[in-house]
Amino acid sequence: MTVRLQPGDEAPAFALVDQRGETVRLEDFRGRTLLVYFYPEADTTGCTKQSCAIRDHRQDLRDLDVDVVGISPDEPAKQLAFDEKYSLGFPLLSDRGHAVADAWGAWGWKTYGSTTYEGIIRSSFLVGPDGRIERAWYRVKPEDTVPNALDALAA
Repeated sequence: MTVRLQPGDEAPAFALVDQRGETVRLEDFRGRTLLVYFYPEADTTGCTKQSCAIRDHRQDLRDLDVDVVGISPDEPAKQLAFDEKYSLGFPLLSDRGHAVADAWGAWGWKTYGSTTYEGIIRSSFLVGPDGRIERAWYRVKPEDTVPNALDALAA
């Protein structure tokens, strides 16, 4: 059975290593709003578009007291190169075994052309200061992550 987080659900805990080798935990953001986004692979077209859009709106998000973390199955070294190449400036977390993606419902079957395989389902979530899901977007388009979050925060 696939997990499908809904507003009001408690956000599944995580403790993952970021691109600089530091452990980042969901509980580190308690008392703040957090935008969590899952992306398939660093430095690919869609993931670059999504991550750079978040980078370009960091001040808008900061003004709304929102922190950001990106999560993918990439090794920290690949995420560090991605961060440095595009000056992203927020934690990119390594979920090598995809346990966190599973817990958040962001891992599953995908189809590309005629190939079906398991992988990250591009998804984003707003987690409230209380650690509960405020909004969840599954199979989100890279260009919709920021507008979805900003619209939800304005509501």
